[in-house]
Amino acid sequence: MTTGQTKSRIAFSVVVATMSCVGNASKINPDVGEAVLCLSDSAADANTPIVVELAPLVRAPLDSALWSAWREELARKRQQVQESLEYDDRLYRRSDFAWVPSCYLCCFAMMFDEAFYDPIKGQYTIDSFLDRGIHEFGGYDAIVLWHAYPRIGFDDRNQFDFYRDMPGGLDGVRELSRAIHRRGAKVFIDYNPWDTGTRREGRPDIDVLVELVKTIEADGIFLDTLHEGTQQFRAKLDAARPGVVLESELTLPVERVHDHHMSWAQWFKDSHVPGVLWNKWFERRHMMHQIKRWNLDHAGELHTAWMNGSGILVWENVFGSWLSWNAHDRSILRAMLPIQRRYVQLFSGERWTPLVKTEKANVYASLWKGNGIRLWTLINRSDELVEGMLLKVPYVEGVCYFDLIAGHEVGNIIDGTTSITGEIRPRRVGAFVSGRREDLGADFEQFLAGQAELHGQADSNFVFAARKETIKPVLPTRKYARDKIPEGMVVIRGARFNMDVKFRNRECGFYQAPELSKSALPPRRLHRIISFKRDVQLRPYAIDVTPVTNAQFAEFLKATSYRPGRTKNFLKHWKRGAPPLDLEDHPIVYVDLDDARAYAKWAGKRLVSEEEWQYAAQGPDKRTYPWGDEYKEGLCNNGKTGGTTSVTAFADGRSAFGCYDMCGNVWEWTESERSDGRTRFCIVRGGSFYKAKGSAWYADGGPQPCDFAAKFILMWPGLDRCETIGFRCVVDIAQFE
Repeated sequence: MTTGQTKSRIAFSVVVATMSCVGNASKINPDVGEAVLCLSDSAADANTPIVVELAPLVRAPLDSALWSAWREELARKRQQVQESLEYDDRLYRRSDFAWVPSCYLCCFAMMFDEAFYDPIKGQYTIDSFLDRGIHEFGGYDAIVLWHAYPRIGFDDRNQFDFYRDMPGGLDGVRELSRAIHRRGAKVFIDYNPWDTGTRREGRPDIDVLVELVKTIEADGIFLDTLHEGTQQFRAKLDAARPGVVLESELTLPVERVHDHHMSWAQWFKDSHVPGVLWNKWFERRHMMHQIKRWNLDHAGELHTAWMNGSGILVWENVFGSWLSWNAHDRSILRAMLPIQRRYVQLFSGERWTPLVKTEKANVYASLWKGNGIRLWTLINRSDELVEGMLLKVPYVEGVCYFDLIAGHEVGNIIDGTTSITGEIRPRRVGAFVSGRREDLGADFEQFLAGQAELHGQADSNFVFAARKETIKPVLPTRKYARDKIPEGMVVIRGARFNMDVKFRNRECGFYQAPELSKSALPPRRLHRIISFKRDVQLRPYAIDVTPVTNAQFAEFLKATSYRPGRTKNFLKHWKRGAPPLDLEDHPIVYVDLDDARAYAKWAGKRLVSEEEWQYAAQGPDKRTYPWGDEYKEGLCNNGKTGGTTSVTAFADGRSAFGCYDMCGNVWEWTESERSDGRTRFCIVRGGSFYKAKGSAWYADGGPQPCDFAAKFILMWPGLDRCETIGFRCVVDIAQFE
């Protein structure tokens, strides 16, 4: 970093230049709700100030007569800030970062996504995942391997442990990374700086991150919730692996553009007349990825990217909430990407002219020049088809004009002017290129043919493709007579009750709540407790009075020699194949759903359903806690011992039916496994002794009320087995007379 780059930050404030303008003042932009130019209501004079407000997205004036002055002010301000910062672009000139300007399409991939990892076969399915990316979007240039949130917090594993506990461990993730590289895409890992309340590493996060990058051969770090990384990142990354970039989630300060090659343009609100991404304008090789993850309509993001020569982030599985891109937006992206990739030198070069004149209302264009070529990117902001003359440009002898979206030659010469005609469908994009045939490339006709084929596949369907959620069926046990149930169980009569469920509004979405039909969660409601009700009819059943203990599980292993197919973290707390003596009457943990089901089947039982669990915990009088409506210390394991306790340690905390440990100690698996084909999850109940502190992003921990449900996303046994989740069983009872 140079001396100038340590100076105070460039404020996003107003910069004024006096220029002569003609016509009335631009008014407040109704789409933005604020003035974008401060001009007098009367006719402008020589001292009329043109005010450009620097912001992450610099909004443009509504009046096209002011665009030229606006561009001049943008150019002046860019030079001023570069000089003020003594801007050094050496990192963008390094050959190991040459890939950055062409990294247009980034995919935010949940590693638990069933399209990314097949839980049945137990293997990553990266080739089919990337194939779908080509078919649906045009192919990913990079993939963010998202790992921990929203699972993190159920136990004390930190964010780095989640990579270590992926299938195959870090070696498996490295092989995954290499497979992605073989397909021509880059790999990003994720950093969660808010993860400060789980297991500590005993060394700085940055050192662990750099080690991870080197081990799995990653190409970048996504800086979750951060505007920027510390200045230590660059030197340590360069020492570990060449060409590793930093990408911020929040708005990157212009002072850090020099050492952060990428950033998100998240929730940037553009005006009807498209504005300019300031960091992209400042450093043309900087890559920004447009993203509005809760939106079902991405045309606005595509328009901003197209007008700025910038990129897009595709994110359909949002932490377990499914928000598919509609067919209309996918086909726009498929048409854009080949052009961006072919002309990356133009889009990352210095000869960019925003907002050149067009011949149609609601159609806007940027111009890019270089290597004897002129390229116009256009957008149609309206909901109507626009056709006819779109651009008028000076005629140049020997120059040809082509429609890069439709894939054919255009251009009529009228009075020494070339008229570029075509059509842009509602809310879609256009592109035209001019140049001598020898400058357009030997493969240009082949490129045009490919674009024409894509154009023929364009889709205008805006429908959101929801996914249907299915629940794994509960297989009944044999019917026991109520006086002959297995030892250690209590009978509960069948009942009809109104089940009131409390649920934390998290980004992983809801589950089977008809009145909450949309899977998209408004961010303003995140982290609040919500509730929904449903009528439930329970048949008679008997339930274990306590969770299954370590000693009981040991009996099962002795009788059956059970061993799971994937043993990662199986009974991790045991020593030499047996539970420690002081834990024999503690609840079994480090077992996944299938381990629990195997035990239940051996015992002639099944896992308890979510509905059965809640009724057994709160009783017919619908208690808030098993013992009553007020939380009381000393009636459950709230974590003060730092681990599990005996399943019968809190006799006064039993439920109305006499069940122990239905609040605190450990969460309990329920037979509630669901999947929408992309995300598998199970509802766990009761809370645990462990609670991660320090961030609202952690999963809920500590003892929980009887009606509280937590959505636990499933991936594979190595991750699903936790030190805080056990289970109890039930059997079906013959109908009462």
